Amino acid sequence: MRKENYLTALKISLLIGTLLNGINSYDVMLNGDWTFKLILKMLLTYCVPFGVSLYSSWKVIQQTHKK
Repeated sequence: MRKENYLTALKISLLIGTLLNGINSYDVMLNGDWTFKLILKMLLTYCVPFGVSLYSSWKVIQQTHKK
């Protein structure tokens, strides 16, 4: 896998992860109720789109090499 795939996955995860964190936790963040559990959930929220994007790139690369 190329460096560009990782950078694209990182950009997507930052965008989508921030959007999802805003939707799911905006009230808790605005109230200042930061806990370890909240921070862990927020970090995992960034990991999911990163993994999905990277997996999708990998599958496309596999399929194009089969042809």
